[in-house]
Order: sequence, then C-alpha cells, then structure tokens
Amino acid sequence: MSMRQLFLQNVAQTSDFPLMIEVEKAEGVYMYGTQGERYLDLISGIGVSNVGHRHPRVLAAIHEQLEKYMHLMVYGEFVQAPQARLAQALTETLPKRLDNVYFLNSGTEAVEGALKLAKRYTGRTELVSCRNAYHGSTQGALSVNGSEGFKNAFRPLLPDVRHIRYNHLPDLQDITTRTAAVIVETVQGEAGVRVSENNYLQHLRQRCTEVGALLILDEIQCGFGRTGTFWAFEQFGIEPDILLCAKGMGGGMPIGAFIAPQEIMAAFKTDPILGHCTTFGGHPVSCAASLATLQTIQEENLLEGVAEKAALFRELLVHPRIKEIRNCGLMMAAEFESFEVLKAVIDRAILNGVLTDWFLFCDNSMRIAPPLVITAEEIREACAVILRSIEEATQD
Repeated sequence: MSMRQLFLQNVAQTSDFPLMIEVEKAEGVYMYGTQGERYLDLISGIGVSNVGHRHPRVLAAIHEQLEKYMHLMVYGEFVQAPQARLAQALTETLPKRLDNVYFLNSGTEAVEGALKLAKRYTGRTELVSCRNAYHGSTQGALSVNGSEGFKNAFRPLLPDVRHIRYNHLPDLQDITTRTAAVIVETVQGEAGVRVSENNYLQHLRQRCTEVGALLILDEIQCGFGRTGTFWAFEQFGIEPDILLCAKGMGGGMPIGAFIAPQEIMAAFKTDPILGHCTTFGGHPVSCAASLATLQTIQEENLLEGVAEKAALFRELLVHPRIKEIRNCGLMMAAEFESFEVLKAVIDRAILNGVLTDWFLFCDNSMRIAPPLVITAEEIREACAVILRSIEEATQD
C-alpha cells in the first residue's frame, strides 16, 4: 500500500478533505514532496516554524541533548538543565513579575493549566473569553472558545463561562468580582487577525485590576516574534497576570508553557499537592530546541525584519479580488469575497507551489504567516504565485 493509502486507512482524520500533500523533507521556508514537488510554506505549520524548518541551530541543540538524556521523570521532580535554562531565558524577555514557567506539550495544555491556576488562586469560578476566540480543542479550552459551531456537539462543557466581544468596550462591564480570569488572544488569530482598537487591551487590563480578575494573554499563535516584537503585548503597553505560549517556541518540536508570578503559581503546591501535573511536559529535547529557537530569534535579529517584510507583502498583494489585508507583523490575513473564491485560490496556489490556508472563524480570508526567516526574494516569489493563482482560479 502507498503512504497515502496507509494515511487514509489508519491515521485518524479530522475532515473529509485533507490536503494530502506527502512531504519527504523540509528546510527553511520550503517543503519537498516525494516526486520532487517544492512548496513555499506561507503558514509555518500554523505559526510553528518561526525560524524555518530544520534550522541548523535547533537541530544542533536537539542532537546535543539526545547525547545526554531524554525523558527521566514526571514534570517538576528532577533538576533538568534544559528546563532551567529555557525558563531563565524566557523570563529575561518578560516583565520582572512574570518569573515562573510551567512547561507543557502544547498550547491547549497551556490553556488548561492557566484556567485551573486562575480558579485555584482567586477562589472564583467564572471565566470570561471573547467571541470568535480560539484557545484549543480539549474540553476546558473548548469551553472558552468563542465559536458555538465548534462547541455544540461536545456539550456539556465547563459551566460558568461568559463571552464578550473583542474590541467592544461596553462589554468589559460583564467582568465582575465573580470573574476568576479573562482569557484573550493579544491578537485574535482564527477570527482573521483582529488587532486591539481604541486602547481595548489597556481598558481590559484596567477592568481586570479593578475587580481582582486575572488577565490571561494567549500568545500561543502571536508570540515568539510573529508580530515583530518578541511578545505581542509589548506593543500595547500592558502586562498579563498569566502568559501563554506554544507553537513558534519549539522550532518545530512540541512544547507549550504558561508563565505567571511565583506567588500565583505557588497555588498549585498545596490543597491539593500536585495541583497540576504532566508526564512529558518540559521534555528536555523540546526545551533544548526551544532555547535554541529563542536564541536564534534574538541573535539573528529576526524581529528587525518583520515590519519590512510585512510591508512588502502588503505592497505586492494588490488585486481586485483582495478586499482587505489585515496584519500585525507577519501575522496576516488577505480577505476575499467568499470562502468559495478563496478556496479555489488556495487550491490553485498549492498546485503552483505555495501553501496558504484560511482561518477557522473567518473562512473568506487567506492566512499568511511565513517563517520569520523568509527573504524579500522569497516574498516576491510567493506573491507572484498568489496573484497568478487568483487569475487562474477566478477565470470566468
């Protein structure tokens, strides 16, 4: 049987129309098929490959750690240098009070841990999130997602969850002294790249402080340099009580984390002991890869080129079929008139060698989130293919 047949027969499917691209190798901004096909990756594995596929520094860190040890013990019991060094490096990028890191395997696990921590620390039960928010697919994370269409088939979910509108200031009054935490994406991703307006995030921070609710900022998709600063919240003059990260932090390896002040994180130590636990969280190989990723972003000055590269995309992607381009750094959305038009363009672009995607809650907008290492020449190549694909897909 071919790999495609084995995939369809034995690998669990999540839709009736998987892309079915069979990749043999990936490097930099390109993926290569088994028949010599080459695809320029404009979505970075959905925000994962911020430093590109198989970055040499990440590979070297993985190999070095493999020579020492892999899994040793459940999380939090042994002193493991990869965890300690990564935690130190992360906290050095953050405001002083965010000094304690809990490592996990993914973004949705970071959400789950943060929600538990907020309820345990505050003694409150209500959770507030935004409509059209995406925070993951496990049951707690799904409960604070903002799309009913993705949730209804799995109810009952967590009780005492309230949804407000992102960028709608009057809704902030729904945050009260009953609220344990507000969880919000600093930049909304699956809603189609929606950025704070009218000082919304500053007002949200103020309201949380007024009522004693914790502010959880979800930077699982927009963190680790994606927006042009290491953390997106740096652009809005606020600080969270709990910060979430994953995706781009691993350089392609699975890892996530929630970060909070030591005073808040200490709530997991007692009543009960082991208030949150994980077997594979903080895996030493993933932590080594993450530290190499962080150092690569800093030492190769990848943040400095983000704004200029985003501007080049905006300059080149001009076409009557493109209604609007929204972005925060290299987290971009190009809006088309409908999903049907966009899907035809995406399919044609894949045939022409460029991989793009749409957003779960904004299916008429094209996702553009390339590795931060993409060059101006590669941007020009990608945009030329997209424009040609629009013409080919929309011919009458």
